[in-house]
Amino acid sequence: MSDALTLPAETRERAGKGASRALRREGRIPAVIYGGKEEPTLIHVEQKELVRQLGTGYFMNSIVMVDVAGKSVRTLPKDVAFHPVTDRPTHVDFLRLSKDSKIEVSIPVIFVNEEESPGLKKGGVLNVVRHELELVCESDKIPDQIEIDVTGREVGDSIHISEIALPAGSESAITDRDFTIATLVAPSALKKAEGEGEDGEEGEEVAADAVEATAQTGGDDAGEGGE
Repeated sequence: MSDALTLPAETRERAGKGASRALRREGRIPAVIYGGKEEPTLIHVEQKELVRQLGTGYFMNSIVMVDVAGKSVRTLPKDVAFHPVTDRPTHVDFLRLSKDSKIEVSIPVIFVNEEESPGLKKGGVLNVVRHELELVCESDKIPDQIEIDVTGREVGDSIHISEIALPAGSESAITDRDFTIATLVAPSALKKAEGEGEDGEEGEEVAADAVEATAQTGGDDAGEGGE
């Protein structure tokens, strides 16, 4: 996983909208650290540093060491609220972590060795159903990403979660079904599936499974932020 980030913070005595607005006028963002069988700790952090860390692209999946009152607290960002007009952060929730704790996180998926896929070489299209996987991970073993090798994949193939070797300390948060992550389809079949999947609750995944079945039968084989 990415190296832990460090975020300086200061404690705050008051909650509420008025106190939070005053902090934001001073370039500070109100936040809270909760969990770990301890009382919530009200803090505030520098807006510029928070924005910088958000801009790394991996802030939400990183361990963040929050330095407050001379103590470093090991946390995971759980929620960031943004202003609806300016898109600036307005509040952050941090989950306090113990060393042996497990947490649910969304981990991005990347596909590798596409040049080794016969189906893609023939003009097939990789239809990505899930760009992220919901995983339950040990807090000190959160992966940066999950790589999926498409070597040897043909048009009509599908990739399910059961086929993926997850890193040590990680397991799928969804355990009631062997869900589809991606399919290899012909371009024309992909367009049709996208049109048919708009109405379903999980239209993208349903569409991908429908394409897979059609291809096979034819032989060518989806806290406190109100302060």
